[in-house]
This record gives sequence, C-alpha cells and structure tokens, in this order.
Amino acid sequence: MRFLNSIILLSLSAFLACTEPSPEQFVFSDLDSTEGLSGKKEYLPSPFTAAGDRVYLIGYQDGTFPDLGWHVDGEMGGIWLHPIKLMDGFTASVGINDQTFCLNNAESFKNYPFSNVLKFPISEAGIEVERLHFVPDGKEGMVILFKVKNVDNSEKKLRFDFNAYVDLMPVWLGERTGMLDNPDEITFDEQTNTFTGKDQGNDWYVVWSSAEGLVLSPSEKDDCSMSPKGKGTNAGFGMELTLPASTEQIIPIYISGSTESEIKAMETLADLRNNLQEDWADKRNRYKTLKESTQITIPDKELQKAFEWVKYNTDWLVRDVPGMGRGFGAGLQDYPWFFGVDSEYTIQGLITTGRKDLVYSTLDLIHKLSEKANGNGRIVHEVSTNGAVFNPGNINETPQWASTVWEVYRWTGDLELLEKYFPSIEKGLHWLLSANDKDGNLLADGYGMMEIHGLESEMIDVAVYSQKAFADAAKMAEILGKGELSKSYQQTADALAVKINSDFWVEEFGSYADFIGTAEDALHLIEGAIIRADTLNKPWAVAELQATKAKLSTLPKDQKQGFVLYHNWVVNTPMETGVADPEKAKIALETGRKYTNPFGVFVTGIDRDERAENEDGAFTGSKKFSYTGAVMTLPTGVSAIGENNYGNPDGALDYLKRMTRSFGFALPGSIYEVSPDYGMFTQAWNMYSYAVPIVTQFFGIRPDAGNKVIYIRPQMPSTWEEASIQKVQIGDNLISLTFVDKSGVRSIEVEQSQSKWGVSIEIPESFTKVKILGKEVSSDTKDGYRRILMTGKKVRVEAEK
Repeated sequence: MRFLNSIILLSLSAFLACTEPSPEQFVFSDLDSTEGLSGKKEYLPSPFTAAGDRVYLIGYQDGTFPDLGWHVDGEMGGIWLHPIKLMDGFTASVGINDQTFCLNNAESFKNYPFSNVLKFPISEAGIEVERLHFVPDGKEGMVILFKVKNVDNSEKKLRFDFNAYVDLMPVWLGERTGMLDNPDEITFDEQTNTFTGKDQGNDWYVVWSSAEGLVLSPSEKDDCSMSPKGKGTNAGFGMELTLPASTEQIIPIYISGSTESEIKAMETLADLRNNLQEDWADKRNRYKTLKESTQITIPDKELQKAFEWVKYNTDWLVRDVPGMGRGFGAGLQDYPWFFGVDSEYTIQGLITTGRKDLVYSTLDLIHKLSEKANGNGRIVHEVSTNGAVFNPGNINETPQWASTVWEVYRWTGDLELLEKYFPSIEKGLHWLLSANDKDGNLLADGYGMMEIHGLESEMIDVAVYSQKAFADAAKMAEILGKGELSKSYQQTADALAVKINSDFWVEEFGSYADFIGTAEDALHLIEGAIIRADTLNKPWAVAELQATKAKLSTLPKDQKQGFVLYHNWVVNTPMETGVADPEKAKIALETGRKYTNPFGVFVTGIDRDERAENEDGAFTGSKKFSYTGAVMTLPTGVSAIGENNYGNPDGALDYLKRMTRSFGFALPGSIYEVSPDYGMFTQAWNMYSYAVPIVTQFFGIRPDAGNKVIYIRPQMPSTWEEASIQKVQIGDNLISLTFVDKSGVRSIEVEQSQSKWGVSIEIPESFTKVKILGKEVSSDTKDGYRRILMTGKKVRVEAEK
C-alpha cells in the first residue's frame, strides 16, 4: 500500500509539474487579477512608460516608437539605461501566408501600476497579439512578452519577426564629461542565440535574445521599418510558429545593457531569463506596499484613485545611477534627471507616503551634487545623469532646501539628519543674502520659479520661501543647541514677514506683487508682457498692462516698489506658506481664483481670458516646446494648500478636483505636467500638490516626531462626512485615522503602533460635549480649538455641538 501511494504521489507530482504554468504564463495570468486602467483611442498616438529604477522604456500607446522629445532632439524615447540610451525601440510583425501584419497600430492600451499591455487584434487572420512590458527593480534590463493567440477554429502556421533598433548614445550634456556618440554595430552569436549591439567608440552594450530553446534566425526582413535619428543600426530575427485552434504561444524578448562590458550585459540577460517570476512577484509585492501606505478612503473616488496612482507615478521616476546616486527625476520624457526644486517640492509630499528610503537617497544625492558644483550652500537646479550641471541653482532653491530638511525631520525625528544637513543650510542662507542682496534689504535678487527673461529682481516666491527658510532654520538651530543663531534667524524671518505683507502687497490689484523693482525695471518687462498678451490675443491683459505702463511713466525711474504685471502663480506663495496676513490672504485668494480654467491655475495669469472656463479639451501648445498659456499642477496644488491654510477646505477641494480632471486624460493612471495633456506625461511634483493638501491638511496630520507627538486637526471639505487614512509612517510609529462627522457629532479615532507616543486631537471649541477614549495627558485651548493630548494604542474623541 505504501508503495502504491508512493507511485500515485509521484505520478501526481509529475502531472502537476507538467501543468505548472511557465513564468511567462504566470505573468499574464497574475496581471488578470491586477487592476489596470484603459486608455482612450484618441490618445493611442501618445507616450507611456514601463519603468524600473535602472531601465525604462518610452513609446507610444499604439505600439510605435517615434522620435520624441526636445532636450536631445527626437531621442528622449526608446529604452534608456542612464547615463546612456540602449535602443530607439523595436518593431514586430506576424506573417501568415503572403501577408504581413505590423504590430504598430494597437487597438487598445491598458496601464497597470508596474506593467502595460497593448492589444493587436488581427481579425482577418484569426489571431490576436498582446504585448506586455515589465522592468524589474534593480536590474539593467527589461522583458517584453508577445502573446500570440489563435482565436480561430483552425490551425495556424505563421511567422513572427522582431527587429531591434539599437542606438547606444550618451545622455543630454554627455559631451561635457567626455561621452561622445559613435556609430553602433550589431553581431549575432549562434552559440548563445544572442544579439549584441556596441557603440564603436565606447564600452556601451545592449544585448537581447528570447527564451532558451527558441532558435532565432537572423533576418534582414523588416516590413515595419522605423527611421529614427542618430547613429544607431538595427537587426532582426524571425521564427516559425504552429498554433492549433484556440491555443497561444508566448514569445519573450529579454533586453539588457551595460556601460562596462558585454559580459555584464550577458549576465543580466541570464538573470532576467532565470528569475522572471520572482522579479515579477517582488515588484508586485512592493507596489502593494506602495498602495497600502498612506492609503486613503474618501467620498471622492476619482480623487482617491488619483492619489493612489500619483504614488506609482513617482516610483516610475526613480533613477539609480552608478557612481552618482539614487533619486527621482523631475518628469518623463524630457526631465528624467535630477532637479533641486522639483525634489524639494516632491519630498515634502513624498515623506507623508512612507517613502523614507527614497526621500533620504534623494536628499543625499542633491546635497552631494550641490556641494560638488557650488560648495557654498547653493542648491543646484538641474543636473544630467552623467553629473554635468546645467544650472547651478536658481535663488529660490537654496531657501527651499532648508524647509525641505525641516519637513523631513518633523516626520522622522531623525536628529542625525539635522546634524548632517544643517551645515549646508547655514552656508546656504549666508550665501542667499551675502551674494544676492545688493541693497541689504533682506530680499535676494534673482530668478525664482518663474524663469521669464528679465524677471530676476526681488521676486515674491524667493522672498516667501526665504522667510519660511529662516523660520524653519531657527527651529533647527534651537534643537541643535545654537541659541544665538536661532534668534538671529527668527529675527530675519520676522522682518521678511513684515516686508512681504507691506512692500509686496499691491492694494490696487488685490494681490501680492510679482516682484519688487524700479519703475525702469518694470518698463523693460512690461513691453515683453504686452507683446506676449497681444500675441495670445488677450485684449484685457493688453489694456491692463498699457494702463500700468502709463502710470509707470509718472514714477521716478529709480523708485522701488511692488509691481503686478504677469499675475504669475507665485503670487499665491504667501498663502501657501501661511505668511500672508489673514485679511490680505482672503483678498489674494479671491483674486487668484480668477486665473483658472477647469484644470487648474494658469502659470502666467495674463494668458487667461473669458473663454478659459469653457476650455475642457486638449492643450494647444506651440510647435517649439513652451509653457506659454499653460495651466500646471504645481500652481494648482499651491493654491489648494493656500485655501486650506486660511480655512477654506471646500476651495482646496475645488482645486484638487480641477487638477484631477487631468488624471488619465491622455495616459491612463498619470497626470501631465501641463494640464491636461502637454509637456511631461508624468511629473514628480504632483506628489506635493496631492499629498500636502490631503494628508497634512484635510486629515490634519502634523507630526513632531522628534518629541514623539502627533498633532491631529482634520479640516475636511463640507461634503465629506466620512474619511479614513491607513498606515501613515511617522518616525518608528505607524498610525491610522478615521474621521466621521454626521448630524452634529464628530468622531476622530487614531490607532498607533507605539502606544507611548502622544496624540493631540484638536476639535473646534464649538463642539462642547466631548467624550474621550484613551489615557488623557493634558487638555487646553488655542486659536479656537480644544487640544486633547492622549497616549495609548487607540485614542478617540467624540464631540457634539
């Protein structure tokens, strides 16, 4: 009997082994249980990405690889392994009898958090092809799976052809570090069944092959040819397939590269082949963690979905470059490298979503790049992935660095973080005023966020971010035992707050000024502004600017004052940081609402006209890439934060809803840089525009991790009766919060992993009847709120008016 049982078990094991799906089949079947978002047919000729931290692919949703981008003209798409490009793309086709069907006109595109699938139904031939892309974490390669299905009731004999377009070339500014492009060559090794592409002047390699056991026949056949720019070349292979009725075959393509050697590229290729299922499972599990970290449940389901996918979008931008470091780029396709200000905004949102690892590595990267390039505390603006610095730093980036470090400290309580970066903050604030404040009035001169030619005097955003930087630096100096320095920084912050609310305020326009300068400075700028407004056919703006010009002629040429010329979005920064006087903030926020369209806030207000509120279609940009006429997510997020800071969550929600109209507009699961479908098709600082208003303001989570206290003051939109947020990482504590406000009864419940941490729940004093669950430590009132400090694994306040 034992022998018989053994035979049965062995037979069963053999049967199960035979029926166990291949790794490629596992990937497709696993994706069936993963939520994806479908694209629109009209946007199939627009870009998407399949991204990992070393390699990413950019092509069109229809399956083609056109020349893309302007930083390196036409070369920003394809397959990249920074700091080099591997391929411009590839073509594939299926041949039956004498007919060839190019796989370059997908009928549908579906985007998943870490994969994408294109479908090519070829009904006249009775077949269907799916193309799936997957890029594993931490590996210098990627996988493409072609699933060829016979959807007919008869056997099919067909030919599959694949043609790779190699273009091994350096990243933008490669010439500055001796990276020179040369013609490429391709060889085929029959023994290993592998193609190798090499740049003839550098040890840059790309290799590709299929599954072991599938014999590739090199072929010059390319009925679906591309004509990309550059010094690349191409090579292809074909294979014969026989598919019985209602069966399918998956053809994997493994692509890997190296900036060192062919051997290393071949090792990666073998790794990809041998570990596909494990790599897939690892990335799927990591994305599950991304989803569950700082996971919100709110009444607005579209906003909820957008926030979830913004977390994924940020991960698509992670670049890990050997010899440089790990951080996130600003946006794809033209900004895959590193920026100071983009990182500073993004990190302040990213730290709320549990990405301490990425926050720390990006801080370290920006700090090292800045020290190497400048050495005086100035923070770099833009650095390519070969280390070449394009712009050593605009003026606003240095003060924003201080506030970013402070925000990360608030969430982590990491004293070593302050000790590491405070010297750069101290140097930077000294540089800010010693090198850029010629008249000694505490207002640094130079470009801020608005890089309009000539607009480089005393800018409102530079002043505002400087004020916040000195205030934040004062807190850091106090913690680090630098009492006198703390007092000095706070005095500067206080003085700047006065200047912002006096010198920059322009009563006539109900707005803070774009800049402070002389009448002569303004006259130079106003001519350019009139030409811009007239070119864009904005008669109201032309009339306003001409009236301003007439007034300028009556002023002494050297008299300095605040001027409103462009109505740039940065005039909303005083409300973003909370430095605006409440009465001025109310007026300025109302003024700011005029410069919007259904997708958000105009970058430059004079670009708006009375038609703006009806504009709900695609953005029409200039043939040469430009932000003229643009509505962008960062200005919209800044306005939302400002509305919340001054007690108007409904106004903040309105901005978030406008911004969310861009979600999936062109690329399912992503939000473009310029709303709704222009510029970068995914953008890092969207994290700031979503996470800060939602996590720190609507849910009101304001941590003081250094003192192990979390302040909770929810400020929900009036239509949100219930909302919750789960798994928010603060220091070594993990919290979840549930908010309910119905029939005059408000309950706020917080669960935390560290029971000894203090949780201060704050409720308006208008709620007079209060029940408390948890160990109460103290209670007081401040600014119209009752604050109840408690400890325990679960604390709850229920209040009734």
